[in-house]
Amino acid sequence: MNYQDDFRNKELVQGLARQIAALAKGKGPFTFMEVCGTHTMAIYQYGLRLLMPPEVRLISGPGCPVCVTPNGYLDRAIALSRLPNVIIASFGDMLRVPGSSSSLLRERAKGSDIRVVYSPLDAVQLAVKNPDKQVVFLGVGFETTAPTIAGSIMAADKLGLRNYFVLASHKTMPQPMSILSADPELALDGYLCPAHVSAVIGADAYRPLCEKYHIPCVVTGFEPADVMQGVEMLVRQAVAGESKVEIQYSRVVSWQGNLKAQEILAEIFEPCDADWRGIGTLPGSGLKIAERYCRFDAELAIPVEVEELKEHKGCQCGEILKGKVSPFDCPLFGKACTPENPVGACMVSSEGSCAAAYKYGR
Repeated sequence: MNYQDDFRNKELVQGLARQIAALAKGKGPFTFMEVCGTHTMAIYQYGLRLLMPPEVRLISGPGCPVCVTPNGYLDRAIALSRLPNVIIASFGDMLRVPGSSSSLLRERAKGSDIRVVYSPLDAVQLAVKNPDKQVVFLGVGFETTAPTIAGSIMAADKLGLRNYFVLASHKTMPQPMSILSADPELALDGYLCPAHVSAVIGADAYRPLCEKYHIPCVVTGFEPADVMQGVEMLVRQAVAGESKVEIQYSRVVSWQGNLKAQEILAEIFEPCDADWRGIGTLPGSGLKIAERYCRFDAELAIPVEVEELKEHKGCQCGEILKGKVSPFDCPLFGKACTPENPVGACMVSSEGSCAAAYKYGR
């Protein structure tokens, strides 16, 4: 099959919808969660919830790395941006995320040197070209982007740079999935597992989740037919009372994952406790820069006073990220909180649930 057009075939998608309805009829109800922002966007963009029978409910989880990054991280990045000798380098979706009292976009308007890059290696080159400045790259992401950021540290180390730093906020996906699986309020019946993350860590990473919580997991691609087939596979497992890991996205994901990427992660990072917006501190769910590379850690290398943490009143991002409420349940959605004037991170990121709902779901 063609890797894009054929997976958007209307007849194929509708046929899968009929199969799901036939399998689920008289069974359930079944609640399945996707934990990938690209899945969230695809489900809204193609109206896939509208194709589900009454027995099947799709909800969104903490699949957007920008969205789960807590205000404290943004506040530190903003404080660093105010230092006269610092250049902040970041992917574009971080700039508009509100911190406690400001955002990187506002700080850039005030004169801070904040630059959008398309690769962490671009930030390394900024450090090469600006030896009198401290270049701080905002390292936010799951296991998907963490290897590239680790690679930038390796490159900076090889070049002998002393002015390149990473403010790390990397998170790993299996741990929050475990927390959500144990939540009786959610009562999840299965996961559409994240494809990009799984391409790195491998589908085997979800076996402990299945074994401990008896919950089906299907690693699923991003096109409409991918998602619908992933749901169909979950329904089959749920109806049969099974709980195993399956790979729908076999054209990209393997059981072992990307061993080279895993090797790079193990060299540069080590596990740590991490704060997740709306979920709290999860032991061992983060990646911090290993001690032997600590000179590249911006938090350790560049002292700065960070303002007192404040949360935005009325924002439901935390509950949305846990799948407890939908964006439409938030009283700020589409009113006080819009893409032009976001109150919460879920409205900012291109992978955020609120951004997807605002763009496609209204």
